[in-house]
Amino acid sequence: MYAVIETGGKQYRVAPGDVIDVELLASHKEGQTDEVRFDRVLLVSGDSGLQVGSPVVAGALVKGTFVDALRGPKIRVFKFKKRKMYRRTKGHRQNLHRIRIDGIELPS
Repeated sequence: MYAVIETGGKQYRVAPGDVIDVELLASHKEGQTDEVRFDRVLLVSGDSGLQVGSPVVAGALVKGTFVDALRGPKIRVFKFKKRKMYRRTKGHRQNLHRIRIDGIELPS
């Protein structure tokens, strides 16, 4: 069984037991519960076949557990103009949350 969820403007294919890195979740703040719920489920594949939402599958829910807050890899942005002595280097690291997928709930 797997599902396709949308969070942070990106889509992820997840199955129970997977660990994914997603952009910062506004719903998770320090001191709150570690449970994370994704209700924007775009597709669910299970024993009953494939359910595709338009745009989301009504009643479907993916539950997960907050594991860690981390930062992504460093990305270097280099701008250059030939013969003008123009060079600029910037770096960026995205803040991420690591989530373990616990289960997929289907509508009854």
